[in-house]
Amino acid sequence: MDKLKMHTPDIAEENYKKLIALFPDAITETTDEDGNIVRAIDKDVLMQEINTKVIDDGQERYQFTWPDKCKSLMMANAPISKTLRLEKEKSVGRDGTPGGVDSENIYIEGDNLDALKLLQETYLGKVKMIYIDPPYNTGNDFIYEDNFAQSADEYANNSGQTDEEGNRLVQNSESNGRFHTDWLNMIYPRLKLAKDLLSDDGLIFISIDEHESHNLRKVCDEIFGPVNFISQIVWEKRFTRSNNARKFTTLTELVICYAKNANFVFSIKEQRNEKANSIYSNPDNDPRGPWTSVSYVNPASKEQRPNLVYALQNPISGALIEHPTNAWKYGKETYERHVKENRLYWGKNGENKYPRLKKFLFEMDGGMVPVDLWRHEDTGTTDQASKELENLLGRKIFDFPKPKELIMRIMSLIVNNKPGDNDIILDFFSGSATTAHSIMT
Repeated sequence: MDKLKMHTPDIAEENYKKLIALFPDAITETTDEDGNIVRAIDKDVLMQEINTKVIDDGQERYQFTWPDKCKSLMMANAPISKTLRLEKEKSVGRDGTPGGVDSENIYIEGDNLDALKLLQETYLGKVKMIYIDPPYNTGNDFIYEDNFAQSADEYANNSGQTDEEGNRLVQNSESNGRFHTDWLNMIYPRLKLAKDLLSDDGLIFISIDEHESHNLRKVCDEIFGPVNFISQIVWEKRFTRSNNARKFTTLTELVICYAKNANFVFSIKEQRNEKANSIYSNPDNDPRGPWTSVSYVNPASKEQRPNLVYALQNPISGALIEHPTNAWKYGKETYERHVKENRLYWGKNGENKYPRLKKFLFEMDGGMVPVDLWRHEDTGTTDQASKELENLLGRKIFDFPKPKELIMRIMSLIVNNKPGDNDIILDFFSGSATTAHSIMT
């Protein structure tokens, strides 16, 4: 019988092995401060192999850092001696039977950093989409409290944030010097592990407010790479102003999106809706069905695009048309194909000064290009989510939960405009379980 592995892989050791495989001649040995022989990397050899300058300590460079950053990286790489255990009494099977173990969904209770490490073995490179709504650093007493692993008091005591009598030594106000550090030390190792779980064409979406959005972008640029930044979506979380606000009423939050590898994300489309389809009509009874039109005039001038300057002919009046200042959007060969395909609309009686190009509804099966402003009418609000949760649970438990409409819209962006049957979706800051609710809706 195969024995269970009771520890997760040592990621730092795995990276070292990869480096050995790529550049075996850069691996050497040296002595540490105690005179022991230890393995090392020869930077001179490495510089020759990759033809790039290696920066020494103390040299100026562009970087994003904070106290304990190295410790955060070590936390992500360090192996743990834990495993996941099935709790049948809390499980429900596909047929709704309590104690079932064949569910398509898995809910894990415990420290999410440990859980992310344990998931590496089974789900490495397999997760299509990750959505997280991490705790916001609002200036209150910030501790990432994990109710399952340890209490907030235990966490504070273990991390040296309390004195011998159990009093908090620091409060997470902006003046304590660790206002951003504590939050970054929490989020960095978790995102580091999350990246490895994503498939090559996977996407991660992160809800965040203004307190750490700038730092989150820098962390994600470092972990995922700036070339894999996809969008910073502005979500209208509420639509009524609060007169209790001292300065501005905050009506929006950000949802930041990165790809594991943008080269594998060929397109992102939203599903079409009735509002989007309402702009299509068929005033000339075209047999191809409803259509809309776009201008044929190029914003560029004739001088800027001389290769797109030629005369068009109005098929109804027979007049030859040239724009006085601007070029056309398409070359003459493409224009002739548009004429042949009857794609130019000059008005019912040829009254349009310039033609418009027909775009047919049947051609829009690939969905719509998404926008980065999501209105509350389409994506819900925190107030709506709170009311729905109160109705489900009988009382208020969570503050400012995300509406399931927001998560469902995010999910609609992946694989052919809808989650595929085999797509794996992960949320490692479950909170009010909106992601789980959305998947099962």
